[in-house]
Amino acid sequence: MKHREKALIALPVYNEAKTIHSVLDQVVGYGHPVLVVNDGSTDETLSLLEQRDDIIVVSHEANSGYGAALLTAFQYAQDNAFDIVVTMDCDGQHEPQLIPKFIKACHSVDIVSGSRYLKQFEGQSEPPAQRLFINRRVTTELNQRLGFQLTDAFCGFKAYRVEALSKLDVTETGYAMPLQLWVEAARAGLTIVELPVPLIYLDENRSFGGALDDGSTRLNYYHFVLDRSMVRSGLTKSSVQSMASC
Repeated sequence: MKHREKALIALPVYNEAKTIHSVLDQVVGYGHPVLVVNDGSTDETLSLLEQRDDIIVVSHEANSGYGAALLTAFQYAQDNAFDIVVTMDCDGQHEPQLIPKFIKACHSVDIVSGSRYLKQFEGQSEPPAQRLFINRRVTTELNQRLGFQLTDAFCGFKAYRVEALSKLDVTETGYAMPLQLWVEAARAGLTIVELPVPLIYLDENRSFGGALDDGSTRLNYYHFVLDRSMVRSGLTKSSVQSMASC
């Protein structure tokens, strides 16, 4: 009899008291274990999480960064023998009803990445102009440098084969962590597909933390992380082209 794959739903959270219950009430309904990584929240998030007995909670004592929360989720999935881990945000921008689609798509590839730009959904939001510009600019550069055909480099709604995660050496802990993850995915030759998701912006004034709220500073930071990740992985444009031709 075929092994039924175990899927984990993981949500990194930081100060999400306003939406935590409404999102989790939907997510737990899909019958998979749900892990919430509380990244040092300073509001009521942790006390609200502790009221629930239908989720697993892992807490960072101090705010360590979006990437750090994802890395904690990856490690939990590996330590507990899950086959697939789905990551999604807890601010209401990702629709839990898409969880089964992500899991199904991940049966045959290493990474399923949500894209807010593959398809227009009725009633979807207009993205803040600055964030759209940065996303498109960085996505284009990733494609040119890594040989990908991505349309959305930064969507947090993803599914991963846990076995594939063991092939990645990701060390970035901040918002730029997905850039290093893409570089590592290219180095490891992982298979990737995108899945369309609605573009929903509920908080256009979300903070990226201090100086990164400035668009040009954030773009420079992303370039720095991408350059450093390429050097660290030993990838060059020619090596990427060589892998693509194999």
